Amino acid sequence: MPAHLAAIHGAELYAQRRTRLAALLGPGGVAIVPTAPERPRNRDSDFLYRHDSYFYYLSGFAEPKAWLVITAEGRTTLFCQPKDLEREIWDGNRLGPDAAPAALGVDAALPVTELDAQLPKLLENRRTVWYPFATHAGLESRVDGWLQHVRARVRQGAVCPDTLQDLCGPLDEMRLVKDAHELGVMRRAAQISAQAHIRAMQTSARLLRAGQDVREYHLDAELLHEFRRHGSQCPAYGSIVAAGANACVLHYRADAAPIRSGELVLIDAGCELDGYASDITRTFPANGKFSGPQRTLYELVLASQEAAVAATKAGARFNDPHDATVKVLAQGLLDVGLLDRNQVGTVDDVIASRAYFAYYMHRTGHWLGMDVHDCGNYVEPTEAEQTTERQDPLTGQTVVTRPSRILQPGMVLTIEPGLYVRPGEGVPEHFWNTGIRIEDDAIVTASGCELISRDVPVKPDEIEALMRG
Repeated sequence: MPAHLAAIHGAELYAQRRTRLAALLGPGGVAIVPTAPERPRNRDSDFLYRHDSYFYYLSGFAEPKAWLVITAEGRTTLFCQPKDLEREIWDGNRLGPDAAPAALGVDAALPVTELDAQLPKLLENRRTVWYPFATHAGLESRVDGWLQHVRARVRQGAVCPDTLQDLCGPLDEMRLVKDAHELGVMRRAAQISAQAHIRAMQTSARLLRAGQDVREYHLDAELLHEFRRHGSQCPAYGSIVAAGANACVLHYRADAAPIRSGELVLIDAGCELDGYASDITRTFPANGKFSGPQRTLYELVLASQEAAVAATKAGARFNDPHDATVKVLAQGLLDVGLLDRNQVGTVDDVIASRAYFAYYMHRTGHWLGMDVHDCGNYVEPTEAEQTTERQDPLTGQTVVTRPSRILQPGMVLTIEPGLYVRPGEGVPEHFWNTGIRIEDDAIVTASGCELISRDVPVKPDEIEALMRG
């Protein structure tokens, strides 16, 4: 990714975000935003570098060792690596402080080597220091050190800030509703990921028809190939490629297990494009043909997702899609015999007792954006003081709940119901070792939601037709 990507997309986009943030800092406020550190992988090699999402959201700048300082008056100072022709031979070109203001639209840029000398000056005579709490190891200590230098000058008339505020709060609210540029990137990321899922499905069926050995890592390789072929910088998270019983492990990672004809394969994978994540899950028959029991459970999960999609719209609550999913799954578990009516009662009883939890133990979605589990409050801020208590029927613990977030146009979330059936007493054997999840990425609109990941099919007949091709 180019170091000065903001210049490609338009520095004005990031300048507008910084201006919005500055207006939230209050009189005398100043914000400090570091990017992510480089992380060693082994003795002399680093992990692939990935910027900090908050920093990139405000700058579009992807180089390491960089900081932003933003004042309530809207002035932005960037600290970045100085030009170093010898190091650039090894590590690539650096933008450098001289070129940064024009490329990124910041007011000033200084070498990061001057950070400790300059920060006390930038904090002096400010009232409130904002920085992201609990996100960067050692940041709090560094802020304390800079404030000590300011405090040492109070006899000379300097005023030291007396308030620290968590910058995650206002930035999370800003990032929760995506702008047109963000939505465009996310649509493209979802399209790339959908093509990768199609490639993996077709490869599985083709290799099995040819009698070849197929492993989870073979399909993982197909995903990576398609991500990079279309310009994605990297996967948004470690891809899950789970064959057979492995699909019942929620965070299973692609390994070396064989993919066998007659089993299902669950792939949860998405690419990251220009700093934004996609997140798609599809479950398909390895050989391209669902068995009867597999189709029964698959259609139940799909029906629950369709109910969740219908519940996703502006004005609804974040919890509404989950509640819609649970209602369909609870009824379906009774209908197919995974839950015994004589033991668990009616569908309302199943929901109240959370008896479905044995087969569906996660939520139906999460925010999506720069991070695959993106930032943003799941509680409605205007109703955060409205609390209720209930006793969890499974743990017996008292749980305090608050009204969930009211959905607004431009919010992006995943919709991902599933069922995971392990062998057990009373569990019909024809369902054993069946893990199914269907996940799509949804942009909330005024009238409903836009599913941006449906370039890869979800209906079982369409999946079978695709895999015959």
